[in-house]
Amino acid sequence: MGIIIWLIVGGIVGWLASLIMKTDAQQGIILNVVVGIVGAFIGGWLIGPLLGAPSINEGISIMSVVVSLIGAIILLAIVNLFRRGRVR
Repeated sequence: MGIIIWLIVGGIVGWLASLIMKTDAQQGIILNVVVGIVGAFIGGWLIGPLLGAPSINEGISIMSVVVSLIGAIILLAIVNLFRRGRVR
């Protein structure tokens, strides 16, 4: 059941992050899910301890989704930096 929640939340978080970073037209649903899952991992590992927020693994809450969204935005910013040489 955990993997299904990861895919659903990852897809939503990745889609929201791509809308915020204006890369939604460049990536499809699969890449949105990948960005969301990797962003959730980055956010849970780096940002979660700083804010004292739980990760998606510990349960879905507003803070865990926000931490995952911040991680996905950071991931997209890094990808844009390497792809274009600048962050949008």
